[in-house]
Amino acid sequence: MHQAPNDTDRLIALARELVAHADEPWLLADLAAGFGLSPSAFQRRFVALVGLSPKALQDAARLGRLKSALKAGSTVTDAILEAGFGSTSRVYGEAQRDLGMTPSAYRDGAPGEVIHWALRETTLGLLAMGATARGVCFAQFGDAAAALESEIAREFPKATRIASAAQRSANVSRSAAASDIDAERQLDAWIDALDAHLSRAAPAPDLPLDLRGTAFQMRVWRFLQGIPLGETRSYADVATAIGAPRATRAVGTACGANRVAVLVPCHRVLRGDGSLSGYRWGLARKRALLAAERAVPSP
Repeated sequence: MHQAPNDTDRLIALARELVAHADEPWLLADLAAGFGLSPSAFQRRFVALVGLSPKALQDAARLGRLKSALKAGSTVTDAILEAGFGSTSRVYGEAQRDLGMTPSAYRDGAPGEVIHWALRETTLGLLAMGATARGVCFAQFGDAAAALESEIAREFPKATRIASAAQRSANVSRSAAASDIDAERQLDAWIDALDAHLSRAAPAPDLPLDLRGTAFQMRVWRFLQGIPLGETRSYADVATAIGAPRATRAVGTACGANRVAVLVPCHRVLRGDGSLSGYRWGLARKRALLAAERAVPSP
């Protein structure tokens, strides 16, 4: 005798349908009616399980298709239509918001993108942070300045990367524009806020982020940002929460692809038995981060 599916199973099945048919309009009222709920109650339940609203889930699915098509060499117009956006005017508002640049710039490796970056010694070692006009796009720990600078170049090969004044060679003169100076000051303040959180148990900084990844990675990273300070989740917990309960390994891969340490707290994800598992910046740093966060008094 088969057991009738519960609401959780039905919501997961619905999430898969929304992704599979991301180019089709789905009215929130119609979705809610299928579960006997008001639109607001349905949306709260859906977000609690999946991590995204139905519309945001479809947006992420279309964005993932767009990125894949652009990387495969499709023209911008073809990629937009293949992804299900329907029109070029729509994608230049919607997709640019999530790509951090126009689709053609993404396809070409982000030429013209400007990233300011700086290095700072922290309690967890050397930290490199980079930011676009949208927010922090890179925050990584390392043991050598040259290696971190190379990593920024590898992640953003065609962007214009501007080192902060502290990083520039003393024998290189450069007249900084006012906009560059403002960007450097803002970046400096963001690094200060993150360093204070790491070293003095200050509140975790709520900094603007410029995240770039596949639709699946974005779902994982957005969920990680919602894990409260001092708490952890297992990879299976994350997979279930984003509506992909069998994608435990893929969740681990998405955590490993995170470019923004601490601010996207992949260190709060553990194995099912509570052991630390891997960490892109070393288990010693992961252990130290978790210990420091557990020591912060609850608000």
